[in-house]
Order: sequence, then C-alpha cells, then structure tokens
Amino acid sequence: MAHRYEVPARVDTGVPNVARMYDYYLGGKDNFGVDREAAENVMAALPDMPLMVRENRRFLHRAVRFLAGSAGIRQFLDIGAGLPTQGNVHAVAHSVAPDARVVYVDNDPMVVTHGRALLSDSTKVSVVQADLRDPEKVLEAARGFLDFERPVAVLMLAVLHFIRDVEDPWDILACFRDAMPSGSYLAISHVTGDYHPEATSAARQVYDDQTNATMVFRRHGDVLRFFGGLELLDPGLTTKSLWRPDSPSEVPNGAEEQWGYAGVAIKR
Repeated sequence: MAHRYEVPARVDTGVPNVARMYDYYLGGKDNFGVDREAAENVMAALPDMPLMVRENRRFLHRAVRFLAGSAGIRQFLDIGAGLPTQGNVHAVAHSVAPDARVVYVDNDPMVVTHGRALLSDSTKVSVVQADLRDPEKVLEAARGFLDFERPVAVLMLAVLHFIRDVEDPWDILACFRDAMPSGSYLAISHVTGDYHPEATSAARQVYDDQTNATMVFRRHGDVLRFFGGLELLDPGLTTKSLWRPDSPSEVPNGAEEQWGYAGVAIKR
C-alpha cells in the first residue's frame, strides 16, 4: 500500500475500516489486507457492491453538478466524506463554480489526515474531524468556513446507514435541517434491503461482525423520513441510478431494484 501521508498512531489497521473498504470497492489503493478481506466477504453476498459504490459516486457527481449549477449553491458541507478519491465534491463543484467552498467532515482520523495532506494548498476546501452523531460540533466546525446566513448544500452520502436506530438518526438529521437557511439543499444516499433482503442481510452481518461500524439497511419509508420538513425534488426518493441520469445508456440493468436509495430536497 503506497501512502503520501503517515497513518496516525491511533488508527487501528488490524480492524476492517468502512472508509478503506469503500476505497477498495472503487479500485483504490488506500486500504489494507484486512479491509480487502472483509470487502471480499461482503461481495460474496453482494457481488455488485463495486457497481453500487460507483453508482453512488455517479449520483454524487450529478447532484453536485446540479447544486453548483442551476441551483446556484456555493457552499457544500459533505458529512462522512470518506477517503479522498477522484471526482470528489470539491472537484465537481469547482468544475462548475470555481468559487464554491467545501467542508469535508469525517470521524476517522486517517481519513482526515489524508484529506488534509491532499488538500493543504486549497483555500476553498477545509477538512475537519467530527462525528455525525454530534451535530453541534460538526456545525461549529463548519461555521468557521461556511456562512450559514446563506444557502448551503448538506451532503450525507452513504453515511446515515452507519447510524443505528437507537441513536435516532432522524433527530440528528433534524439538527442539521434546522441549521440550514432557506434555499439550502439536502442530498442523501442510503442502503436498503427492500429488494434483496437475504443478500443484504448477509452483507450486513459482515459489517456488524468484522468492521469498525454496523450497517442498517433501511426501508424506503424510513429513508424518506430523513427529508421531513423539506421539499423533495423530482424524481423523489429513488434508486441511485434513477436519480436524474445523464442519459438512458448510463442506467445499468436492474436499476429499479437496487439496494440503495438517493434523493435531493430543498428547504423553502
């Protein structure tokens, strides 16, 4: 594994890490043997996991292009950002609006260390370490870089499914929604077991038993609750590939029954 940064001493490289597993699904190199082994166990249950991860990235690209383009957003708060990869939020936003400001938030010290190393020369991007479960801390850190008197896009892509029901992720989300000024947007992607319950149950077991985070495959109605008090944009809460695809040719087979939902909403 080749690094351009040092692994923080407090990072446990002996336990599979969901951010590094995500990097492996994307074909990246910022992962260890334990991450690859756990990821392969997940893929034994869900062979199309790499496809779903790529579809999540494509949703990110389409959503951010829309937000920075016709929606006119110039501030982005990406919570649970994960390891920096090609086509990250700032790269997509800056391709449309070079003046856009982006705050990446993650609770993983290795993710934060890597992100800061890669983005140290950027004056438009900030990387902070904070946990989604502590929204006040996240907002406090973001307010040092973003102006919450102006519209902001809050992105929670492939992160809320790591928050258990007992931790009340809907209440956590409400804290961010209340802090968002009118004209702000919320983008979410989330795994589901609605269509392939046996396979997703087996994959969830790998995350629960082997990795540093549990995973919750929520139903459509439970994901829809995250958008309470906001106005969902067309086409509503749908599978990742069906959210405003650039062309019919890019929609993979079986897109109607994927195990991941995505949606974007505005706060009026």
